[in-house]
Amino acid sequence: MELVKDAVNKPNNDGSVSSSTYVMPVEAHSPLYLEAYRKSVQNPVAFWEELGHLLDWDRPWQQVLDNSNPPFTKWYVGGYLNACYNAIDRHILAGRGDSVALIHDSPMTETVRKVTYQELYDEVVLLAGGLAKLGVTKGDRVVIYMPLIPETIVAMLAIVRLGAIHSVVFGGFAAQELCSRIEHVEPKLVIAANAGVEPGKVVPYLDILHSAINMSRWRPPQRNIIFMRENVASEILDETADVLWSTVLAMADANQPVACVPVEANDPLYVLYTSGTTDKPKGVMRTIGGHLVALMYTLKMIYGIQPGDTWWAASDMGWVVGHSYICYGPLCLGATSVMYEGKPDRTPDPGQYFRLIDQHKVCAIFSVPTSFRVIRRADPEISYGRQYCMKSLRAIFIAGEHCDYETKAWIGKTFKVPVLNHWWQTETGSAVTATCLGFQQNVNPPMYSTGLPLVGYDIKILKKDGTEALPSELGRIVLKLPLPPGNMATLYKNDELFRKLYFQKFPGYYDTMDAGYKDERGYIFVTARDDDVINVAGHRLSTSSLEDAVLRHPDVVDVAVFGVPEATKGQVPLCLYIPVENCKKTDAKLSAEIIKLIRDVVGPIAAFRLITSVNNLPRTRSGKTMRKAMADFARNELVVLPSTIDDASIFSEIRRALQHLGYAMSAPEPIGAKMLN
Repeated sequence: MELVKDAVNKPNNDGSVSSSTYVMPVEAHSPLYLEAYRKSVQNPVAFWEELGHLLDWDRPWQQVLDNSNPPFTKWYVGGYLNACYNAIDRHILAGRGDSVALIHDSPMTETVRKVTYQELYDEVVLLAGGLAKLGVTKGDRVVIYMPLIPETIVAMLAIVRLGAIHSVVFGGFAAQELCSRIEHVEPKLVIAANAGVEPGKVVPYLDILHSAINMSRWRPPQRNIIFMRENVASEILDETADVLWSTVLAMADANQPVACVPVEANDPLYVLYTSGTTDKPKGVMRTIGGHLVALMYTLKMIYGIQPGDTWWAASDMGWVVGHSYICYGPLCLGATSVMYEGKPDRTPDPGQYFRLIDQHKVCAIFSVPTSFRVIRRADPEISYGRQYCMKSLRAIFIAGEHCDYETKAWIGKTFKVPVLNHWWQTETGSAVTATCLGFQQNVNPPMYSTGLPLVGYDIKILKKDGTEALPSELGRIVLKLPLPPGNMATLYKNDELFRKLYFQKFPGYYDTMDAGYKDERGYIFVTARDDDVINVAGHRLSTSSLEDAVLRHPDVVDVAVFGVPEATKGQVPLCLYIPVENCKKTDAKLSAEIIKLIRDVVGPIAAFRLITSVNNLPRTRSGKTMRKAMADFARNELVVLPSTIDDASIFSEIRRALQHLGYAMSAPEPIGAKMLN
């Protein structure tokens, strides 16, 4: 194996360079990728200066990179631009106003709506004009509490058109969670819909909003703007607190559209609160310039999307994927973005993913593996999906959680396109590792790999003592500073926590808090969150590797493995699995077969004996399995359920399953975070 060692130009604060050593394997990698990657690491100033021209600027930057105060790195310093202008206005001026910007496909309301760039512009400038009349100005914060509808993106773009900052709150959050975010971000006003819709129920957004504001210590100085979804529910507004969306549009001067307000590249674009499975919200603050550059570049180079292509990120506007790849990325590029308001299997059947691809000629999809597991479980023979044509589809990208080999193979066989795993975090805003279509990389990377480092990322695997791990040795994944454009700038109102949480443990690096390893060719393998690695009699085992082995059994469709205490070995794995529909085997027989499978694949070192079946596993609404919560529950600890949990009632079944195995015998009933307040 040949390795190339180059003297790397490490940027100093003034743009000069100092030498360090950079190692990049060259075998079997795309020359296009190698050239771009080397340049991004050796000379990041030149690399990102060239890419900065993907955007339209009101005023050019004076300095590409300012790293004088790490980890608070700044990009395109002194440059002024506007996100709304880059997402809409420039396409109108280029004569592409009739191109479709958004496709809202909602089996929940039995509607499909296409919005052109011109129609999006018309709505945005009216709302921005109304917001300006209500006093929203540059630097103000505005909270958005809306479902996955085009008006959510209209609200986002109208806010940033004025140079203000949006904070989108996921529409499924209850009043307490919404209240905590309102109190922290202190908005000038709130924009909300009156209702959302889920299978079998209407979510009363307006009632939730009123409850949140009533319990809040921060009262927005302006009335709430309410978009009425008349086809979902009718509401009576509180005239002292609310004003109709249509009324605000009418406030604008239609003859004098509000101009875009230029903001400095390092001013905030948005604040997005993340809680994951811990329910300790952190306000990730993203700046405008570098983020938009990164989104346009990655949409083209990772996902292979070009202007005019139809692209579908199967997520929600309340998550980072919605911000990056439903709204800003595709709109700045001039592509068509699909907004799907439905489920993979129940609205009304498991054929909906196939229908969307066929009906809207989708080129590429970004989704979580769980969505495909759900389809596979509900319709393993694809009786609903096979009637649709998949010719437009070029690739499927998965992220957000570990993807086992069986699920990935099933997706590839079913959709007949490359299935490409990649890895990123809310904090990074876009991918850290990927297999990039735009670089013509090998679309068959090593099994379980999340791809190669993306341009700008110098990825290291460190042991607990801070020394670098050997190839294929498990450790903590860290990213060498300075981070490339697009990463979070800080945590809103908490620079100290930002520094302590992400940069203190490994000085000079961003701590991803994920565990993994790097092979001899430079491919990255993300095995689990670092606290998902269990220690069995001194042997460190990744829960994801055990789950992969379990899922090799043809009668298993989903699984969660986590560590529980054991007197002799310290920790042992406990496995809860979901059998296929109509499985003929008893729980005892199937469990015995899985235990033998683990012994054959992993070996007796795994001490794999605690196993039983369940009907469901607890997940967050973004599809992440709540392993830590189940592990704490098994240890009889109080579990505080995050606001992002999809169905808290599942813990009743989890209790029965764990007690069958001798755990959670005295575990207190899990409680919601709001009950702690």
